[in-house]
Amino acid sequence: MDPAAPDPRRLLLRTAELAADHLAAGIDAPVSQPALIADLVAALGGPLPETGQDPLAVVEALAREAAPGLVRTNAGRYFGFVEGGVLPASLAADWLASTYDQNAGFQVLSPTAAALESICAGWLLELLGLPGDASVGFTTGAQMANVAGLAVGRGEVLHRVGWDVDADGLHGAPPVTVVVGEERHATIGRALRFLGLGERRVVVVPADEQGRMRAEHLRSAIGDGPAIVCAQAGNVNTGAFDPLRAVCEVAHDAGAWVHVDGAFGMWAAASPAHRHLVDGIDLADSCATDGHKWLNVPYDSGFVVCADPQAHRRALRLSASYLARTDGGRDGTDWTPESSRRARAFAIWTALRSLGRDGVGAMVARCCDHSRRFVDLLLEDPAVTVLNDVVLNQALVRVGDDDAWTLAVAAEVQREGVIWLGTTVRRGVASLRISVSDHATTEDDIEVAAAAVRRAIAATG
Repeated sequence: MDPAAPDPRRLLLRTAELAADHLAAGIDAPVSQPALIADLVAALGGPLPETGQDPLAVVEALAREAAPGLVRTNAGRYFGFVEGGVLPASLAADWLASTYDQNAGFQVLSPTAAALESICAGWLLELLGLPGDASVGFTTGAQMANVAGLAVGRGEVLHRVGWDVDADGLHGAPPVTVVVGEERHATIGRALRFLGLGERRVVVVPADEQGRMRAEHLRSAIGDGPAIVCAQAGNVNTGAFDPLRAVCEVAHDAGAWVHVDGAFGMWAAASPAHRHLVDGIDLADSCATDGHKWLNVPYDSGFVVCADPQAHRRALRLSASYLARTDGGRDGTDWTPESSRRARAFAIWTALRSLGRDGVGAMVARCCDHSRRFVDLLLEDPAVTVLNDVVLNQALVRVGDDDAWTLAVAAEVQREGVIWLGTTVRRGVASLRISVSDHATTEDDIEVAAAAVRRAIAATG
């Protein structure tokens, strides 16, 4: 068979069948298995084939041999990193996006992708309580959204003092003070390295016991020159929120740009019961969040939002004469660090339309309720201590009085494979980190998960 000319319908229908079989296995299959990378390489690797092979046989081999190394993050029983599941409707839309093979970088390459981005931008701003005239860029995730937002902030604070960083770079530029919270996420530091602002040059504001920035220390940290303040909506360990309104008011009074890293926490705005946590987010100059976390769309998906569209486009636009727009339309590449990219808005549009405002809010609230219930069940064991205020979907649980037992429990849970959760070290203390971010998680899943942890405590105690 000529591998360049397969029967596409037969190939795609069989692939859909394989995908459906994987999803149907659901909770009956282990969340993870003790697969060795070397075994996977041996099964999937070998010399590059000299001749092509039947595409259907290749796809079936991929599904078969890859299975031992897959982690089921979208079946309701994964509680490790902040990983959203995948809404079935968004999965289907993502398949269509790959089928259509649309380049969302430029309107001329896909008017549909450009229209969907424009629609989703408006829906997201409304859902997240952000100004309706803000600009939105669609990125791979919060890492690149943080890069984009901080790039806009860097350009704008220097622009205000007469320096054009886009034309003249940073050599000889006025120094920019970057202020961060003590418990900011690692992606902030990496973004600052990318932008030449230097991770070791930041001014650190202390955090309280839950990891929230102490706003009373902010004004002295900012100083008097160009400055960017990086706040956080949703501490990756505790789920806590910096006091966003106070941060924005103090920073703006000092002339600083405020960027909010809200990778998952910004979605609290969608839930009426949790919206108070992001009070003041509408005052921020830029924000970053993920779609592949709490919106439960497939990887990869993120958003950068800027209150000043002119500054946003000035910092990120792509300048090329043959690409210049003359009709006022939207080119997606002008709002992100990427040029050619996949049409992520297909999955986002489908998620938002199929769920609606109430559905997104209910999904967020349900995950938070599950997290609280998980903790309550674990506290029935006297060996368990909860180390944070469970205000969102994150919980830190310690077993016993030292790190060893906690780490042993995590290892036993992972070995058993019924659920998956990991560990973290915060302020020198190890704990189990529980994150509930999947639309598919049910009350029964929480009961099963708590029982798995209790079994692990008994087995390792």
